[in-house]
Amino acid sequence: MKFLKDILYKCRLQEVNGSTNVAIEHIASDSREAKTFSLFIAVKGTVTDGHKYINQAIEQGAVAVVCETLPEELNESVSYVQVHDSQEALGYIAANFYDNPFEELDIIAVTGTNGKTTTVSLLYQMFRLLNVKTGLLSTVINKINDQQVKATHTTPDAISLNAMLRKMADAGCEYCFMEASSHAIHQQRIKGVTFRGAVFTNITHDHLDYHETFNEYIKAKKLLFDGLPGSAFALVNNDDLHAEVMVQNTKARVKTMGLKTMCDYRAKVLENQFSGLHLAIDGKDLYTKLIGGFNAYNLLTVYAVAMELDQDQMDVLTNMSVLGSVEGRFQYIKSKAGITAIVDYAHTPDALKNVLSTIKDIRTGNETVITVVGCGGDRDKTKRPNMARIGAELSDKLIITSDNPRTEEPSLIIKDMKAGLDPVQASKSFSITDRKEAIRMACDIAQKGDIILIAGKGHEKYQEINGERFPFDDMQVVSHSLNELSI
Repeated sequence: MKFLKDILYKCRLQEVNGSTNVAIEHIASDSREAKTFSLFIAVKGTVTDGHKYINQAIEQGAVAVVCETLPEELNESVSYVQVHDSQEALGYIAANFYDNPFEELDIIAVTGTNGKTTTVSLLYQMFRLLNVKTGLLSTVINKINDQQVKATHTTPDAISLNAMLRKMADAGCEYCFMEASSHAIHQQRIKGVTFRGAVFTNITHDHLDYHETFNEYIKAKKLLFDGLPGSAFALVNNDDLHAEVMVQNTKARVKTMGLKTMCDYRAKVLENQFSGLHLAIDGKDLYTKLIGGFNAYNLLTVYAVAMELDQDQMDVLTNMSVLGSVEGRFQYIKSKAGITAIVDYAHTPDALKNVLSTIKDIRTGNETVITVVGCGGDRDKTKRPNMARIGAELSDKLIITSDNPRTEEPSLIIKDMKAGLDPVQASKSFSITDRKEAIRMACDIAQKGDIILIAGKGHEKYQEINGERFPFDDMQVVSHSLNELSI
């Protein structure tokens, strides 16, 4: 139990009506979750305005309300706190309510268009191999040491985030590695949390349905580094043109990494095959099971973060050699017929280009590359033609299909994608709305030695259509299809 006055620490208050000595046993920003002795924080969201549901929260037992605009009629038994920014206040309130868990463990945030999930997952693996109690917050799964907790968002809301961090601190975790999405940063879901360090992987075309312009997208990512304290480190991929912009206003200690430029931490790809990568990192040889130039960056990031966290260099390099791939990230199988199928989460033009370039690099002969790809509905439409164009340029055959159409008509999404193809590219492409049938077709036309890439959904176990999620697993579908061919 906390008192209202204590959990308002750092909030920018405008007006208070009622007592701040009221006891609070629960906090909620969703009125449906309010109950007896709750504090309800009314937030103006992207879909709805929490101020509309203040009375509902009170009816369910809320004894205090934090809002930007006070209701016209006030309930005498309820305390009302008017603040400048409810979303900002929610972050501070959540941190205070859960006793500021960041004070008890070091939290490292990773942001960027591509590589966030793999990087935090590899960091988690690394520190568990070093026998360090560690937490993970990722798109795929959350973990508290070895306990798994289902992930619902790339970065949880402020209340869920701080509740999870509290559980990690109580479990003795020394570190938490977490993804920080541009949405979460912009919506201040990480407000109130103090980070030990932050990582910038890269930034490319994505989420313009939300941020509207690429410049706004950059600004959202940059806010993470603007808020770092002087005691933190800011690690940036110096090969990305926007690295300098990310840290131009940070108070943190800036460190650079890269494969192409002079940096504090540097790696070189010596060999890239299906058997794995051979890297040189800071002059030391490293053999790893991971594949592709993009994983060279991910591994270099793991190394650099571990060094910034004062880990032993040889222990880190030794453990890096056994790190495993993340589900749905260049995850591949080989059929009895000799066909290789790769499932990858690549859902941006740059990510698709990286995966297909990696496949090109590790081809040993004249294998045909067949790419199955779609684009999500109700999301950034401007990337659709680019996704198709890249798929056609770097593949021998392209099958355009459905991804998560959500409320859009799949055929219209496919039409937007095909607009990016010239006549030659269009001649080697197929359109199949049903994703399962598209994957089956790729398997049917593949010959021994060929490579099939199924891009866009990766680890996801569903397909979202008209607000409903139907079970769907790319790896399961392609495995079943290839097994049928092998009989």
